[in-house]
Amino acid sequence: MPTLRIALAQVNPTVGDLSGNASIVRSSTRAAVDAGSRLVVFPEMMLTGYPIEDLVFRQSFLAATCSTLTRLAADLDADGLGETPVVVGYLDADGPPAVNSATDPSAGPRNALAVLHRGRVAARYFKHHLPNYGVFDEDRYFVPGNTLVVVRIDGVDVALTICEDMWQAGGPFTAARRAGVGLVLTVNGSPYELNKDDTRLALVRRRAAEANATVAYLNMVGGQDELVFDGDSMIVTADGEVLTRAPQMAEHLLIHDLDLPLGLLPPPPSTPAFAPRTRAEVGGDQMGIERVHVSDPHPAPDGPPLLGGQATRLDDEAEVWGALVLGLRDYVRKNGFHKVVLGLSGGIDSAVVGAIAVDAIGAADVIGVSMPSQHSSTHSREDAAEMAKRTGLELRIHEIQAMVDSFQSKMSLSGLALENLQARVRGVVLMSISNQEGPLVLTTGNKSELAVGYSTLYGDSVGGFNPLKDVPKTLVWKLARWRNDEALRVGEEPPIPENSIAKPPSAELRPDQLDTDSLPDYDKLDAILLSYVDGDQGRADLIAAGHDPALVDRVLRLVDLAEYKRRQAAPGTKISIKAFGRDRRLPITSRWREVDQSGA
Repeated sequence: MPTLRIALAQVNPTVGDLSGNASIVRSSTRAAVDAGSRLVVFPEMMLTGYPIEDLVFRQSFLAATCSTLTRLAADLDADGLGETPVVVGYLDADGPPAVNSATDPSAGPRNALAVLHRGRVAARYFKHHLPNYGVFDEDRYFVPGNTLVVVRIDGVDVALTICEDMWQAGGPFTAARRAGVGLVLTVNGSPYELNKDDTRLALVRRRAAEANATVAYLNMVGGQDELVFDGDSMIVTADGEVLTRAPQMAEHLLIHDLDLPLGLLPPPPSTPAFAPRTRAEVGGDQMGIERVHVSDPHPAPDGPPLLGGQATRLDDEAEVWGALVLGLRDYVRKNGFHKVVLGLSGGIDSAVVGAIAVDAIGAADVIGVSMPSQHSSTHSREDAAEMAKRTGLELRIHEIQAMVDSFQSKMSLSGLALENLQARVRGVVLMSISNQEGPLVLTTGNKSELAVGYSTLYGDSVGGFNPLKDVPKTLVWKLARWRNDEALRVGEEPPIPENSIAKPPSAELRPDQLDTDSLPDYDKLDAILLSYVDGDQGRADLIAAGHDPALVDRVLRLVDLAEYKRRQAAPGTKISIKAFGRDRRLPITSRWREVDQSGA
C-alpha cells in the first residue's frame, strides 16, 4: 500500500479577505510541502471565509473569488509548489442566484472545492447536502451538486466532500463506497457548540464505515461574528480508529502519513481545467461519479512515518472559555479594533467579561470603567479595583451620581425609570469613551438576563459585542471558578476576586437590591430556560418535567415579552445548540402565549 503524506491546514480565514486568505493558503502549503506533504487540504469556503451570507448575491464578489482562485493556482506553481495537489474551498457559480421564479433551479452559486495542481484547477466539486437549520441558510444561497468527484492522487482514489455531506446519511459517502475510494476528504466550516466534538467523532466514524474508507475531517478555526469554529480536525479509519486529532480552538497544521490502497480502476484521462461536468439525472441518493487523474504513485517518504499525534481534549469549561476568548479576539481583530472598554461593576458578569478580554487581547488593551452611584456598595468598588489589580487592565473611575442628579432635576423620575436612568448614564459614559478614543464597548449581560429582559435598553445593554450573550448565569459562575483554578494550576494569580463570585448578584440601582427581587433563583430559572429556549419545549412539557406551574408561567411570559430587547442586543459568541439571534428567530409582534390548554 502506498503512503500518502497528507496535511490538514486547520487555519483561520476572514470573510471577504480574498488576498489575505490566499496568502494563508500559500504560506501553509509551503510549510506542508517543506515537511514532505503530498496533499494539502484547506477548509470549506477557504478563499471567501465562511459564512458569506448575502455576499453570494454580488456578482463583483463572485468574479473576484474566481479570479483569486485562478491566480492562486498560478502563484502556487510559481512558488515551486505546483506538483503538490492543494484542495481549497471557494465560491463558484454556473448560473445566477435564485432570486425569482424564472431562475433555473439546476444552476446557480455553488459551495465548491477546487483541486489546484500545476498552475491550474484540475478538478471541482460542488457540495451536495445543503443545511437549512440553526445558523445555516445554505438552501437560500446555493444549488446542490449531484456528482461525486474522485481525484487520483499518487495513485490513491480520493473523494471530495464538504461539511453537511458528512452530517447526512447517503449521498456522497454512499457514492464513495460505490467508487471504491481509499480516502474521503471532508472539509468543514462547522461552528462550535458545547460537546459537539463528541458528536462529530461519532459521526465521522459512521461515515467512514459507510464509505468503507479512511476519512480525513478538516475544520476551520476562528471567530466570525457570532460563530466560532473550533478546529478539532481528525483522521479516522473505516473501522473507527482515530489515527490523529488536532487541537481545539487553535490553528494547526496536522500532517500524517496514511497507508492507503491504490485505485483499482485504470487511471481516467485528465479533465480539462474548465470543462463542463456531466450531470447525469439519477434518482434518490444515487450520485454520478466523476473521476479525475492528478498524479501517479509516488515513492514513500524517506525516514520513519510522520504521525500527527493526538491533541489533549479540553474539558467543558476549558472548551467554552477557549471559544469565548477566540470569538472575542477575532471579532476585535477582524473588525479593526485595538482596544475594548467595559463597565467594571465588581459583579460576577463584568469580572468574567474582563477576564475573557484580558485573555483575548492582553491587559494593556482592556479598559475597565467603574461608575459608582449613591447605591453602589463599598465592596463593589473594591472588587472592581481588585479585578484591575489582579489582571493589570486599565481601571478608570467615573462617578455618575452628579450626572444622574442633573438629569433628575429636569425630569423628576422615580421607581424603575430612575433605576434605568442610572444604567443609561453608564451607557453614555462607555459610548463616549468609545467615540473619543476608539475602543469597542463590551456589554456584560448573560443569556439568562437576555432571556427574561433583565437589562436596560441603551443602558447596560449598550455595546458592540457581548461575550456572555449565550452563557447562562449558572455557567458564568462555573467559568469564573474554572478560570481561577486554572490560574492556580499554572502558578498564576486568579484573575477574578472571590468576593465577585461569592456575593449575591445585584444591579445596585436601588438600596439593598438583589437579582432575586425580580427573578427566580438562577438554578431554577436556567433549568426552565434551557428547555424553553434551547429545547423549544412548551408549558405542558415543562410542568411534566417537574417545574412549578406558576414559575413556568412567570418565566415564559418574561421571555416572550423581551423579544424586542433581544432584537437590539449586541452580537455575541454562540456556544449552545440555540443562541439568541441567528439560531432563534421569533416574531416580536405575536399573540401566541404558552398557556394551560387543558381547559381546566
